Amino acid sequence: MDNNNEYLPAVDEAGNIIGAVTRGEAHSGSHILHPVVHLHLFNSKGEIFLQKRPAWKDIQPDKWDTSTGGHVDLGESIGQALKREVGEELGITDFTPEELGHYVFNSDKEKELVYVHKTIYDGPISPDTDELDGGRFWTMEEIAENIGKGIFTPNFESEYTKYFACRQ
Repeated sequence: MDNNNEYLPAVDEAGNIIGAVTRGEAHSGSHILHPVVHLHLFNSKGEIFLQKRPAWKDIQPDKWDTSTGGHVDLGESIGQALKREVGEELGITDFTPEELGHYVFNSDKEKELVYVHKTIYDGPISPDTDELDGGRFWTMEEIAENIGKGIFTPNFESEYTKYFACRQ
């Protein structure tokens, strides 16, 4: 289970830390802005690896999602959080991220400042079975066919449309 007592930075829309918030409070509908990192992992064939969120997650259970996504811990940089999350979720430690941008994502439960990255990687992937319900590579055509059908998280669909849909 997720630790609702872990502390996350509370930030403004420029990413400046303005305080701290527990995960539980950040996901309670308080809409306290907190930073997260996302990595879209592509192989050299242009397919993208998506993770399957487990049923026990408090946000978007049982949905296909960004290759890696996670909170920035209090006192951690964006780069440190990205390396940690990719290592924890996919078992990958040697990759070169490309920063794509950031945006504010609002839902009924939370408000996130999302830092988006991508990488091309053809090495081994070892999804963490405690945190994920597996994962697999998807073609861009498969993703396009399933957008809007409730299969993917809203975050993923938004990012896919913004950053990758025009590249098909």
